[in-house]
Amino acid sequence: MPEKTLSQIARPLRDQYEKGKAALDRRNYDYAIAILTGVLDQDPAFFDCRQLLRVTQHKKSEGGGGGFFKKMVSGASASPMVAKGHVALRNDPLEAIKIAEQILNSNPTSTQAHKLLADAALAADLPKTAILSLEILARNSPKDQEFQKELARAYAKTGHPDKAEKIFADLVRLNPNDSRLVEELKDASARKTLAEGGYDALADGKGSYRDILKDKDQAVALEQENRQVKDTDVADRLLRDYEAQLANEPNNFKLLRTIGELYAQKKDWDRALESYNRIVSTEGAADATLQKTIADISIRKFDHALSQLDPQAADFGEQSARLKSERDNFMLIECKERAEKYPNDLLIRFELGELYFNAGKTSEAIQELQKAQNNPNRRIQALTLLGQCFARRNMNDLAAKTLQKAIAEKVAFDDEKKEIIYALGVVLEKMGKPEEAIEQFKLIYEVDASFKDVSPRIDKFYAGS
Repeated sequence: MPEKTLSQIARPLRDQYEKGKAALDRRNYDYAIAILTGVLDQDPAFFDCRQLLRVTQHKKSEGGGGGFFKKMVSGASASPMVAKGHVALRNDPLEAIKIAEQILNSNPTSTQAHKLLADAALAADLPKTAILSLEILARNSPKDQEFQKELARAYAKTGHPDKAEKIFADLVRLNPNDSRLVEELKDASARKTLAEGGYDALADGKGSYRDILKDKDQAVALEQENRQVKDTDVADRLLRDYEAQLANEPNNFKLLRTIGELYAQKKDWDRALESYNRIVSTEGAADATLQKTIADISIRKFDHALSQLDPQAADFGEQSARLKSERDNFMLIECKERAEKYPNDLLIRFELGELYFNAGKTSEAIQELQKAQNNPNRRIQALTLLGQCFARRNMNDLAAKTLQKAIAEKVAFDDEKKEIIYALGVVLEKMGKPEEAIEQFKLIYEVDASFKDVSPRIDKFYAGS
């Protein structure tokens, strides 16, 4: 899940964010926290909002504020919430993040909450969010090397090799015989060199090669070419180093994951899968996340094969259809196997329900989506697909009821809500309720006249009235 900036957020959520910011400026901390938390519930990847929430939590703590958000957890009372968060972390890292934020709303310096949030953010592929908490942990516990290591690795992942190098260098000085730290320091140093591009010696040391190239398009093209070549070189060097290390540590699963990631980066799908499958073959080493990673790489392999087809070839249509069919069948069979292996993982249930829906297997989709709706992070999407499943089977009363429930629970008026309202309008039309249907289309038209065919529907209605 890529993290998002303010410019990437839907307008309704952006407006709510600005309201939260205004409340913070007025020192109405409880109201600001309520608004910002609500925004993050809708889009947990909104990093600017996460930063502002963290500032607000600390401001409230410094001011000793209370009120709307009372201290529901502090000290020993936070332990049950932390335990609940760790249970959620196993299957639903986004839910674990929400639980951690509940604790931080009352105690923004809680070590347990920040550790939970960092672990959950990394599991949800939100490294910048993890860094927010890791920086606090590292600052509050400067002698805890584990916090320092996690922070350095997060810096490396988010494109800050200079910061990662500094921390790794300090750790290596304290642990000169730790071979992994030595390798991570070498990696960070190499990536720092790549980032600098070798052009930092130009002029007074502050310029770049862009400044001496008149053609800016040429500068961009050269930058991209150099980055691709150097990234490949770095990946090859790292693979040589890591595979040599693996020969001495054959059961180092973390190293195998890293090797798999590097091969996937090089689009060497078979070797990537081989690395991950070595972990799976070890009893007790596999988990739902690893199985999903293997599935994703297999799908990327199909997609890559599709991209390599020649559109001008006589059999392009046939080959493309064959690969797409094989990919879709693989996705469905693999997800079904994961659902059977992890029957209580509601994220997998939603994924399977969506795949069944796309495959036209409506009855099977209904069964999975009815289970998936119990996951708070997929509830609205599950209800939406469930409503569309009922509509496919002409159970229009059930479809309308389910879609109305999804609309009521969807706060932000973003594209997702427009889709749900539109689907409800279509269902109401099928039920012979044109007046109620047009009211749904009007709701969309008021904010986005360009959405689907809403505009001609509205024009036709007024032309006939």
